[in-house]
Amino acid sequence: MKSRSIILLTIGFLFLSACANQNLTVIQPSPTIPLTLTPTSTPDPCSIENLSQSIKEVNDLMREFDDMSKLATNIGREKLPELISEMQRVRRAAEDQKIPSCLSTLKAHQIAHMNTVINTLIAFLGGAQADALTDGIRRAGQEHDLYTLEVARLLGIPQSAITTPVNTTSP
Repeated sequence: MKSRSIILLTIGFLFLSACANQNLTVIQPSPTIPLTLTPTSTPDPCSIENLSQSIKEVNDLMREFDDMSKLATNIGREKLPELISEMQRVRRAAEDQKIPSCLSTLKAHQIAHMNTVINTLIAFLGGAQADALTDGIRRAGQEHDLYTLEVARLLGIPQSAITTPVNTTSP
């Protein structure tokens, strides 16, 4: 029985080694036949017909974050840390989101707004002075307004048609 296993094992190795010694043929491109690249059918996310969908993907995260921001003003202090964690999750998703280059300014305002809101809420939990909190709220509002104006610019909407909330807090 033992000798039979050795024979089968030896035959197996011989078979494998015979296959390994075969000559491989590598096909090289012919220098006389030019290689041509064919255009891909990948749509341009910055083209007029695709831009609103590209913006929507960014804006979906902004809307989710804005909903949480509104909730933060109406919940108890003890529930705020959990909400801040959720806001950080949305911010990380926005940071990780792959965007076309035409949306880089939009994303910069989005992330700046999210960071400012989160930092202001953390400062509130830490007992920051009222003027520091007011400044954080003002800066977050400014970034949100810049975000809104960038959306309008990208979509070709005149700035005069955009109504952004007026910041009623004093600096």
